[in-house]
Amino acid sequence: MQLHKIETGNFMADGGAVFGVVPKVLWQKKYPCNTDNYINLRMRCLLIKTGDRIILIDTGIGDKQSDKFFSYHHLNGDDSLANSFKAINISFDQVTDVILTHLHFDHCGGTVQQDKDGQLSPTFANATYWLSEAQWNNFNEPNIREGSVYFKENIMPIFEAGRLNFIKENTWLTPDIEMRLFNGHTQGQIIPLIKYHDKTIVYTADLFPLMASIPEAWIAAYDVDPVTSMNEKRVFLKEAVENNYTLFFEHDLYNECCNLIETDKGIQGGESFALEEIKHF
Repeated sequence: MQLHKIETGNFMADGGAVFGVVPKVLWQKKYPCNTDNYINLRMRCLLIKTGDRIILIDTGIGDKQSDKFFSYHHLNGDDSLANSFKAINISFDQVTDVILTHLHFDHCGGTVQQDKDGQLSPTFANATYWLSEAQWNNFNEPNIREGSVYFKENIMPIFEAGRLNFIKENTWLTPDIEMRLFNGHTQGQIIPLIKYHDKTIVYTADLFPLMASIPEAWIAAYDVDPVTSMNEKRVFLKEAVENNYTLFFEHDLYNECCNLIETDKGIQGGESFALEEIKHF
């Protein structure tokens, strides 16, 4: 198995929204903000080569929305989905599977591309796309809080091409990759767990968007069911620390991976490190 991080760029979000009811005086010690209270976030995807399959987890925000839309989210940085693929000498057409953790625009916008004539098509033309049925249902009949973060152009071309597969429960995509469902942030969020040599690497998506989000009570205002989020985090943190899981963060600008430690203040992140530090070549 080979692992490659796929950086797709950065965006900015309100720190108060990301940390919910946690006071700024506490969260800004863990994650810096600018004078407008905005924090800078990665859109870090993960590519896995295992056997004859090339599997991508999430696709970033893409580039097909309007300049006005992108201006709201303050895109920044030089990374892109295309450049990250070019850097590891893999083409979009080689991807066999795409796991979409959920359909919020910053996680799935790169799934569909738009040509110069405005025609939409799957970015990864030969891939099977994996999504939970619960998230698909939520996308089609969104609650009032999530309606503004779902865009039909990010997923309907995949569905119409017959390339969208749904999972209803925790499922193993391969003998080394489990797709596990969580419902606090949004219904049916997929959290992939990857068996990599002697380690389990967890692609944390928005279960733990940042290393600073690890404490169970540090719940984003974006989470549609914060009590469920806290309960899910509590159970998973216990499992993760007992089994020495490595967390791989999708949105943390400053921390790429960490393991967990038990402290007198509860389970927290240990020293952070890059994915490259644990890769086997």
